[in-house]
Amino acid sequence: MQALCAVALGVAAFAAPLQSSFAQDNYPAKPIRLIVPFPPGGGTDMIARAVAQKMSDQNKWNIVVDNRPGAGGNLGVDAAAKASPDGYTLVMGQTSNLAINPSLYAKLPYDPIKDLVPVALVSSAPIVMATGVSSKYKTFPEVVAASKNKPDALTLGYSGNGTVAHLAGEQAENAAGIKLRHVPYKGAAQAMTDLMGGNIDLYMSAIPTLLGHVRNGKLRPVVVTSLKRSPQLPDTPTLAELGYKDFEAISWYGVLAPAGTPAPIVDKLNKAINDALTQPDVVEKLRSEGGDVLGGTSQKFSQLLRAEVPRWSKIVKDSGATLD
Repeated sequence: MQALCAVALGVAAFAAPLQSSFAQDNYPAKPIRLIVPFPPGGGTDMIARAVAQKMSDQNKWNIVVDNRPGAGGNLGVDAAAKASPDGYTLVMGQTSNLAINPSLYAKLPYDPIKDLVPVALVSSAPIVMATGVSSKYKTFPEVVAASKNKPDALTLGYSGNGTVAHLAGEQAENAAGIKLRHVPYKGAAQAMTDLMGGNIDLYMSAIPTLLGHVRNGKLRPVVVTSLKRSPQLPDTPTLAELGYKDFEAISWYGVLAPAGTPAPIVDKLNKAINDALTQPDVVEKLRSEGGDVLGGTSQKFSQLLRAEVPRWSKIVKDSGATLD
């Protein structure tokens, strides 16, 4: 009897790796869920859908985008972090919910480094400061001069406390030695109305949110926060070139899976994402919305994430921002 039990245990132990290997070799055998931790129609959602559709078309996979907004993106990321690590649940993360929120929230329900494995970076987009076209402030030096003349008089809007746009605005103020009066909004729609109507002086946002209004002649870009000028706003200077050395604040986006997802599955997903990012229609879609195409290895994304968490932690601490 003992010998039979030993044989049975041995067979079971041998069969488990075989089953695991079979599942990985035949992945995906069912639909993949890609969680977007924000509402439909926003920049993160657009990026996720463009890449997911191309991955589906190229590989004959079924990828379903699942919008899970709430708590600054925390709800959707947490759902992914707690999902089974089998490659069938992914999340489109970005700077705010992966690098900023760990310092912004006292009790974050997930650890972006321990609970998730980076699959691939997708794109990045700089933040832009804009005014209404009727505003008398046409350049960032004019904004600085006016603010130094009357501190806390000019108003600066952004969508949500603790976002990249909010903290980029804080950084710009500190770099220029000025003080603006902050006006946080729950979303971009009302802010755009107020900016174009002259109810606020300035607005900070990722380029995709503002680009359509700039092209329609309703908003004027003042400055961007990337190290190099945006191809979509070639006439708009960067803070770095205006003398604020090495100033950079961008939103980056990437796909992640729950920690423990087998490496062969991560590699397979990484290849599919990188293949999608080489396709002209995807490149054009991302760039038309003001983004830069990234891609690269899982290790590259991991290195970025490990560098960005402490960098943004210092920025959050210096700003004094907290959320709970």
